[in-house]
Amino acid sequence: MSKIYVAGIGPGAYDQMTGKAIRALEESDVIIGYTVYVDLVKEHFAGKEFMTTPMKKEVDRCVLAFEEAQKGKTVSMICSGDAGVYGMAGLMYEVGADYPDVELEIIPGVTAATGGAAVLGAPLIHDFCLISLSDLLTPWEKIEARLLGASQADFVICLYNPSSRKRHDYLQKACDLMMQYKSPDTVCGIVANIAREGETSRVMTLKELRDTQVDMFTTVFIGNSQTKEINGKMVTPRGYRR
Repeated sequence: MSKIYVAGIGPGAYDQMTGKAIRALEESDVIIGYTVYVDLVKEHFAGKEFMTTPMKKEVDRCVLAFEEAQKGKTVSMICSGDAGVYGMAGLMYEVGADYPDVELEIIPGVTAATGGAAVLGAPLIHDFCLISLSDLLTPWEKIEARLLGASQADFVICLYNPSSRKRHDYLQKACDLMMQYKSPDTVCGIVANIAREGETSRVMTLKELRDTQVDMFTTVFIGNSQTKEINGKMVTPRGYRR
């Protein structure tokens, strides 16, 4: 049976990939991914065949992987972070319905929420949720409802894709929504370029976050009512009882 690994490569640094992901890529004949992600791993897996597709060509990329596997090759489809968190795992299963003779194995990786949390301190120790502010595939009304629901329930919230050229004011809009239920003094943090060159992080209040410039390479953390700053780190206690 042909085999495709769907592997999360973590934030980008080789040493933040799991040993299992490294072994899968070493075992593969072909490594397929979005151009930017392939560039991150290329130097570490010399001698492999690399295939790329640009953004918005995800379905084409999946079909390409299955077609290569059907030629008898072992294939790795790579995603940044974790393949099952806003990654390619779901789409690979959907497309894979047409290729019943190809086996899929999903290999987890460090996603931006956990990678960024480690940089900031310990913001995700209690219940938290992930919300992407990209309305490319999700209507903004649904994103808005999730932001309000999570804020009302006092979740720590981690935001992916907080801003882009077309969505430059989305973080501001999100902060205004969250402040309907969260205090403006809520401890928040941002991390840009996690585990890559130029990594930066900052801890601030929700009110300050509202007017902070971020980009697609920034992950945003909004604390719950118990989150505090300890020696410049963002820390959420394990529980609410003392």
